[in-house]
Amino acid sequence: MTMRICFVTFGCRLNRAESLDLEAEYAAAGWDVVQLPSSVDEVDELNAAVPDVIVVRGCSVTAKAQSDCEKKIAQLRIRFPDAEILTVGCLPDAKPVPAYLAPPSLPDVSAPVNRRFSRAYLKVQDGCSGKCAFCIVPSFRGSPVSVPFEQALSRARAYINAGFHEIVVTGCNLCLYRDSNRRLPELVSAIAEIESSGHRVRLGSIEPGLCDTSLLDAMEANPNICRFLHLSLQSGSNRILRLMRRPYTIEQVEEFCVDATRRFGERLAFGADVITGFPGETDADFEATKAFISSHLPFPITHLSSPISHLPFLIPHLHIFPYSEREGTEAATMTPVVPVEVRRARAKELEIIAVANHERFARSLIGQEVEVCVERDGNGRTDEYVRCLLKGTAPRRSIVRAVVDDYFPKTGSLSATIRA
Repeated sequence: MTMRICFVTFGCRLNRAESLDLEAEYAAAGWDVVQLPSSVDEVDELNAAVPDVIVVRGCSVTAKAQSDCEKKIAQLRIRFPDAEILTVGCLPDAKPVPAYLAPPSLPDVSAPVNRRFSRAYLKVQDGCSGKCAFCIVPSFRGSPVSVPFEQALSRARAYINAGFHEIVVTGCNLCLYRDSNRRLPELVSAIAEIESSGHRVRLGSIEPGLCDTSLLDAMEANPNICRFLHLSLQSGSNRILRLMRRPYTIEQVEEFCVDATRRFGERLAFGADVITGFPGETDADFEATKAFISSHLPFPITHLSSPISHLPFLIPHLHIFPYSEREGTEAATMTPVVPVEVRRARAKELEIIAVANHERFARSLIGQEVEVCVERDGNGRTDEYVRCLLKGTAPRRSIVRAVVDDYFPKTGSLSATIRA
C-alpha cells in the first residue's frame, strides 16, 4: 500500500523552499502526496486522502508564530490520531525525519523538482552568525552554511528546464552567502545569466549592513533581477537598533536605499520588516521609525554627498510585528518593557502608513507596462511584487507583459490587460 503524506508549512520563503524540496523527494520515492483535508466532513467523504504522515515545518521567529504552530500540531493530533506527525524546522521540539520514514537521498543534480507553485524557491544558504537580541532562529538554524556555487546554479537550471520563469533565491541570511570568493551578487548574476526563453530572479529578504552596493551592481547589469528589495529593517531609530544588536545604522540604510533609487528610479519597490514596542522603545524612537517608513522625512539627510530634504523612495511592502518576548533571548530580560497594548497600538499606526504607501506605489503603475509572473486563476505578481489581476489568458508560470488599468484598495491589487 502506498503511504500518504502531507505537508503543513509555516513561516518564511526558506521554510517553503525546504518543504517543497522535501515534498518532491517523497513523491519521487513513490509516496502519495496529499493535501490536508479542510474539514472532518471531507475526511469522512475522502478517506483515501487522510494522511499516514504529516510533516509540520514550524516557525519560531516570534512567540506568536511558535504558538500558532504548536496549536496547529495539537489540532492535527486530535483530528488525525492515527497519523505520524513529524515536527521539523524552527521549533524547540523539531527533530530530523527518522530514517525509517525518510525518502532515499538523491544527488543534487537529479533531485526532483516540485511544480506545485508558480515560482521556484531556490535555497542557497542556511544559518546565521548574528547575535540579534530578539532572535531565536540561530539556535535552530546554526552557523552560516552556503550551497556550493555550481550546485546552486545546477538547481536553478533544473527549475528553468522544468518550466519555471521566476526563481526566488532564499536563505536564512542571504547576505552571508559565500562560496570561496563568490558571494550573493556573483550568484544572482550567474542565475540571471542562465540561457533560457526568459526568466527572472527575485531576492528574498536581505540584511542591511551586510549587503553592499555590489548587489546593486549585479541588479544594474542584469535587468531580469526583480526591482524589489526587502530589507530586514526592524526599526528607524539608531538607539533601538543598537539595543537590538543590529549590524547597521539607519543612515547606512538610507544611503543604500537612496543609491538604489538613483540607479533604478521610482519603479524600484522596497519592503521592510519592522518591530514595534521593543524593550526601551520611547515615543521618540517610534516617531523615528514612522518618519523613515513614511514617504518624506521632516528633516534633511546631511550625511549624503548630495544632501536632499527627503527620502526619494517609498516602502510599499511592510511587514509589521508587535514585539513578543522569546524565552532564551537577550531581549526577553531587557527593560523597560513596553506594555503590550502600546506595542499593538503602534503596530496599527504603522499599518495605516503601510496601506497608504502600498496604494500610492500601486497607483503610480496605472497606465504603465508591467511584467507579471502568471499564477492560478488569472493573477500574479509584478516585478515590483504587487498583486495583479490579469485580463486575458496566458500559461501558468509564464511571464507576460500587461498594461495596468486600475487599482482596487480593498484587495490591494492591480488589474492589467495582457498585451498581444
